[in-house]
Amino acid sequence: MSTSNMPQYDLPSLGNNPSSTKAGPTPGSFANEPRVGTPWSFSSPDTPGMPQPSEKTAWDFMPDDWTCVDGKWTPPAGFVAVTQLEHARLGNITDAMRRVAEREGHLTAEQVRDEVAAGRMVIPANTVHLGYHLDPMSIGRASRTKINANIGASPVSSGTDEEVEKMEWSVKWGADTIMDLSTGGDLDACRDAIIRKSSVPVGTVPIYSMIIDRKIEDLNREIVLDVLEHQAKQGVDYFTIHAGVLQEHLPLVKERLIGIVSRGGSMLAKWMIHHDKQNLMHTLWEDICDVMRRYDVTFSIGDGLRPGGLADASDRAQLAELYTLGGLTERAWKKGVQVMIEGPGHVPLDQIEYNMKLQRAVCHGAPFYVLGPLVTDIFPGYDHITSCIGATNAAYHGASMLCYVTPKEHVGLPKKDDVKQGCIAYKIAAHAADIALGVPGTRDRDDELTKARAALNWERHFELSFDPDTARAYHDEDLDVDTDFCAMCGHDWCSVRISKEIQEFASGKDAEYQWDRAKITDALTAEQKEILEKRGVLSPEEVHRLASKTLKVVDADAHGKAACHSDVAPPDEAQKLQAEAS
Repeated sequence: MSTSNMPQYDLPSLGNNPSSTKAGPTPGSFANEPRVGTPWSFSSPDTPGMPQPSEKTAWDFMPDDWTCVDGKWTPPAGFVAVTQLEHARLGNITDAMRRVAEREGHLTAEQVRDEVAAGRMVIPANTVHLGYHLDPMSIGRASRTKINANIGASPVSSGTDEEVEKMEWSVKWGADTIMDLSTGGDLDACRDAIIRKSSVPVGTVPIYSMIIDRKIEDLNREIVLDVLEHQAKQGVDYFTIHAGVLQEHLPLVKERLIGIVSRGGSMLAKWMIHHDKQNLMHTLWEDICDVMRRYDVTFSIGDGLRPGGLADASDRAQLAELYTLGGLTERAWKKGVQVMIEGPGHVPLDQIEYNMKLQRAVCHGAPFYVLGPLVTDIFPGYDHITSCIGATNAAYHGASMLCYVTPKEHVGLPKKDDVKQGCIAYKIAAHAADIALGVPGTRDRDDELTKARAALNWERHFELSFDPDTARAYHDEDLDVDTDFCAMCGHDWCSVRISKEIQEFASGKDAEYQWDRAKITDALTAEQKEILEKRGVLSPEEVHRLASKTLKVVDADAHGKAACHSDVAPPDEAQKLQAEAS
């Protein structure tokens, strides 16, 4: 069939091409056209019936003592801006805003300032933590999607040293923020050690510390404010406060299959029932705001009634709390405090878009920070996968930050490797969503890896991968020679090799990625050796050989390249050479 006779297909309206070079023939993102500076920023097309964005922003909830003349807001005499939100309202571009613009790449410092002023972006940066090693970052729909890693000692597992190691490990594997959820051990020392060493924002759920050595029923105003002040002085960048769980919401959870799964939410429900009073976090909200403003601590307003199973998702209790969170957002903005909103953890795939877009409407575009959500409940041990699926959809439809889930979710405290698995699953989700949304430049590295893969340039292929050690170890497990095919297909069946040979194709012919001959791979690094040992596919002897091999055992030239290439030698020469080397 000639190209002139090929059928023509109509494509949806296109958003932005996520490749800065517009590499390849793909038409670009099917998301909405980017509209940074509006409630849409980077957004997905609406399924019919979805809630529309709120027409209000943080500008509609200014402090009562500020005045507006000719569209310009002026604070009272003697006012000194402390929070990023207050600086943005005054038109100031802070050092943190400049750093955010540098890190994002596709945003200017002015755009960052304007998004913060509108309440659609937060920069969690406690003024104390800025004095240590914090590298300011942003959370908002105009930014790239971020991920959070939960760490923390429990009464039965871990300690300060292990949690600091988990924090550093999480950052290594891509966590943009850390939440210290410690409920055991020396909470104060653990929190302090993490903050002092962390280059990323650190969040906490302060109610955990409030009830150490006391019953939840003993909680009062003085305890709440004292603990918040103490943690803010330590440098915590954002607090989860479960102020949206109200007395009138409690009857709505009676029919749930699993009730209240939020630790903070369940504790405060018990407090309300015991005292027959409204949630004290709700009644103390302005006092809490005052503490947080003094150190520029960002709110992560907690979802104490989030669903803990698919059967409870999008129920009256969850949505009633969400509307309360919208009101708390307005009150916090009036106090000059930055706000993001926490979202549900177990939501069927078909309900995710609605949940994301309802929050966008009810909370006036304040960044949404969601756990997962998990899209099925029957895979304990694999919930980093079940939730990663939901997280990708959540980010595409409006979530700004994704709280990771590890393989240990629901069954135990995550260990070091669980943290890595959770971080990687969520980096996949965040990155996939950003590409789909057409965030500028997000596909560039993917395109570079594709070119390396097309050229069968294994070394560059692995350098560009997110986890080079695992990719290299898996390759060498089957064939420790970099040749123009892999063990999956072999020489004769390798479509990439065949495409590269077809003169009419450009595939694999990028000059930057060309290489001469097959090459015996280097000995496995300690990390790669550990990966293969854990997999248990190869015998200890085989792993030892791959980890201890030298160039002396192969016929290699001075540059370390073995005299084997399937284009100039028999197709099975690579496997033959591998067998001889062993």
